[in-house]
Amino acid sequence: MNIVHYFLQHHQEILELTLEHLWLVGISTLLAVAIGIPLGIFSAHRPGWNRPILGSANIIQTIPSLALFGFLLPVPWIGARADRLAILALTLYALLPVIRNTYTGIRGVDRSVLEAGRGMGLTDRQLLFQVELPLATSVILSGVRVAVVVSVGLATIAAAIGAGGLGEFIFRGLAMVNNDLILAGAIPAAVLALSADFALGGLERWLRPR
Repeated sequence: MNIVHYFLQHHQEILELTLEHLWLVGISTLLAVAIGIPLGIFSAHRPGWNRPILGSANIIQTIPSLALFGFLLPVPWIGARADRLAILALTLYALLPVIRNTYTGIRGVDRSVLEAGRGMGLTDRQLLFQVELPLATSVILSGVRVAVVVSVGLATIAAAIGAGGLGEFIFRGLAMVNNDLILAGAIPAAVLALSADFALGGLERWLRPR
């Protein structure tokens, strides 16, 4: 019952940090989508570039989050603000599922459908926007879904560099050995991740070609 009382007594602070958390995840996911989808399309149409693009995104995934924050601290303009640094790091981590699923979705379009489109006189640009992307949307969205869920979890680490978010409760609770504080950060973060997964999963199933 202690955690219930803590939530009731500190609901305003929990709400503020939850909104900060959502802001970090939302901005970084939008940037990852804006960068990752064009890269996935490019690598699908230029197979020779697939290995270096996906390889680079894979290498980023192997770097521990705190180490990546440390690497980015000396970067001009980025390292001057904790929120900028956190958003850049989260964007880099979110790139791999977006790029990989975009590549898979585009490459998975039936070749006969593309040939039929070309036979109708569609240009490469028209094929991309009228055939490939609509058919690959559910696969791409699946990658975005993974990116969002991963970002919600990783964003808790951003509190270690003063970027805010629900991780502040977790680090404060670890320092004070206070389970209520840890749960005040962990429970809303878990709810956010599950909610995003459920909502995007439903949208993905709705957009899946029938």
